[in-house]
Amino acid sequence: MLRTEAVVDLAAIRGNVATLKAATAAEVMAVVKADGYGHGLLESARAALAGGATWLGTAMIDESIALRDAGITAPTLAWLWTPDETEAVRRAVDTGVDLSVSSQWQLDGVRAAAADLDLVPRIHLKIDTGLSRNGADVGNWPDLLAATAKAQAGGEVEVVGVWSHFAYADEPGHPMIAQQIAAFRDALADAARVGIEPQLRHLANSAATLTLPEAHFDLVRPGIAVYGLSPVPQQGDFGLVPGMTLRAALASVKRVRAGSGVSYGHAYTTERETTLALVPLGYADGIPRNATNVGPVSINGHRFTISGRVCMDQVVVDVGDLPVDVGDHAVLFGPGLDGEPSAQDWADAVGTIHYEIVTRVGPRVTRTYVGAAG
Repeated sequence: MLRTEAVVDLAAIRGNVATLKAATAAEVMAVVKADGYGHGLLESARAALAGGATWLGTAMIDESIALRDAGITAPTLAWLWTPDETEAVRRAVDTGVDLSVSSQWQLDGVRAAAADLDLVPRIHLKIDTGLSRNGADVGNWPDLLAATAKAQAGGEVEVVGVWSHFAYADEPGHPMIAQQIAAFRDALADAARVGIEPQLRHLANSAATLTLPEAHFDLVRPGIAVYGLSPVPQQGDFGLVPGMTLRAALASVKRVRAGSGVSYGHAYTTERETTLALVPLGYADGIPRNATNVGPVSINGHRFTISGRVCMDQVVVDVGDLPVDVGDHAVLFGPGLDGEPSAQDWADAVGTIHYEIVTRVGPRVTRTYVGAAG
């Protein structure tokens, strides 16, 4: 095997999207932002489309452009952009990438790009229903609708969608969920009153796709579930299969005496004569530094925890008397089918969410693809 690699199972991604598709009558937008949550933008996109997704979603415009440059023509939405990205907006309009609009300056920017190209841009209006992040404030929504309706009537834009995003979908039963659905319906009614009746109304993320059918509307936007990680871990895995296994070949094995301090600051000291195995993955590769003495690792089928500080390029694991040799496999996380830790185990160990564990795996780690995308 390679020194370090993230093995990505494209068949798992394809199967996860099929599982999500089976859970709804709506269209499925597979979110492939952040390099496919660390799994690979293009590879994940192709596997998701093979699994039944009809749309792709990215945060950044450049991510959507990369899909187009690779020959992927599926409908694609990009939703996070700033005033200085005029050339990116122009390229998005030119290549048929839909853009999210939640303010007058964004509407003006899209119109300007389209006028230069003599094209009609496709937009999705975003309303903030309670996340207080991106999206038009309720107070500004009527003015944005009025301006957009005028632009649409003049053939300057095409409103394809109206959308919003949940704050608490991963906590089924939270009262904010119902409040946001009601606010979204009110926003849609406001749009209809000025003649905006979009093809697609979309609100549901991964958690809502799997637990909240009343929020599916015309399209759902699963992200983390595409990659096999449960958006509501307390309710099980929903039949999803994790798509990434992070592993490395041991770079050093040595026998040390009892009382040996290990790694920077000697945050770990051996209690007896033991074997230390060196794993060539560190915080430059995305291993959380606060995994010191708590991060789980499987070596030759046995579970251990990192021993001592996580370094930039490596971690040490005290394996006791387990027979190990250089080149043996250390698995930091995977599907868990063979007893190895999962991304959720890592999240629990370091006090974060599994999203962060997979997306932070860095570019020094080679992605190795297995399984048929479709």
